[in-house]
Amino acid sequence: MRPPNETRPTDPGDELDYRFSLANERTFLAWIRTALALVGGGLAVDQLLPELGRPTALRISIATVLLVLGAATAVHASVRWMHVERQMRSGNDLPPSSYPRILAVVVAAGAVLLVVVVLLGIDR
Repeated sequence: MRPPNETRPTDPGDELDYRFSLANERTFLAWIRTALALVGGGLAVDQLLPELGRPTALRISIATVLLVLGAATAVHASVRWMHVERQMRSGNDLPPSSYPRILAVVVAAGAVLLVVVVLLGIDR
């Protein structure tokens, strides 16, 4: 039995409070916006920075990483939304996710790499 001060979105068999479902949907939409930003960044690097990297391996590498991260983030958003919704409806604890940490590390590493490229003028 749970202590009375512990809050949960629902008990097993109870109807889910719509506010929790809407919050889960807002989180899903935030992840989709992140995915779209990564895809847009990948396309921008590929199309708007043709002079970055001679040969074009650097430009293509950066664009590809951004596009793959965007696709992975969109898939993660869908899977995570369904999983959290299922867990909330069954009254279970929500599962932890390491994806935000991984995405932050990859994006930060990419930013550091780009700073080095800009400062050292590797593209020239």
